[in-house]
Amino acid sequence: MSPLPAPSPVRTFASVEDAAARLEQVGYLTSSEIATACFLADRMDKPILVEGPAGVGKTELSKALAQALGREFIRLQCYEGLDEAKALYEWEYAKQLLYTQLLKDKIGEMVSGTGTLAEAADRLASGDAVFFSERFLLPRPILKAQLSEHPALLLVDEIDKADPEFEAFLLEVLSDNAVTIPELGTFRAKHIPRVILTSNNARELSDALKRRCLHLHIDFPDRERELRIVRARLPQVAQTLAEQVVEAVAALRTLDLKKAPSISETLDWAQSLALLNAESLSSDLVLSTLNLVLKYEGDIEKAKAHLSEIAQA
Repeated sequence: MSPLPAPSPVRTFASVEDAAARLEQVGYLTSSEIATACFLADRMDKPILVEGPAGVGKTELSKALAQALGREFIRLQCYEGLDEAKALYEWEYAKQLLYTQLLKDKIGEMVSGTGTLAEAADRLASGDAVFFSERFLLPRPILKAQLSEHPALLLVDEIDKADPEFEAFLLEVLSDNAVTIPELGTFRAKHIPRVILTSNNARELSDALKRRCLHLHIDFPDRERELRIVRARLPQVAQTLAEQVVEAVAALRTLDLKKAPSISETLDWAQSLALLNAESLSSDLVLSTLNLVLKYEGDIEKAKAHLSEIAQA
């Protein structure tokens, strides 16, 4: 995956129309609801909670918004068991150990003349600041976004996979825009980061978190918007074939599938068909390429039962 472009000078959105235009300039074809939420979040310094099925472009929106605003993009991927330490910071223990070995003579001098273990421990404790200082601090995404010299956008991806305890901690950080490290004190944000949280609705999020955020639900795009996405991303695909692929995907999404096709799978299907020199979407071609757009055998079998409708959609 290619790295994101370096942030451009930070700019705020002048209007909803400006937000839509600048998101489209960086390759994200938006809707009025998305552009409005992005404009308000930027002007109100509020996080956006973006919900919707997997594959509708929630993460892509975060990347595009960072580019459109000229902010550094920082991502925290959530998972079950994620705790504060993994999201905030950790100490570089290997580096601390190396310094300990290099300074062992000094440590010997510090404890020289002590009569008890407790007295030696007290003297060593007085030197904690040497080993618990910013030179050994390894910021994780949340702290990195707070301390970034360049204004940042923090993506908290799939917050619904994290435990409720982590959600409560995150709510406190977002409210205070500050992080406390016991050994070093409190660090306040140099620039208040823009924050996007995404959820696939794996579990219900707390009312407190929802109150703190602007809410945006992104569903699968309508045919017109999805066709615009295909044409923008894959200009080499003929107009007729692109239209047929979008219609076929829309028909597939009406079936009771375990996983409905995402936008990225629509793009993969259209690109693959173009590489196969297809000019139109026949039943035989649908049958031979369904595995590109459906990822479960049961879903493929269901689609085969509606083959003629899909090919003629």
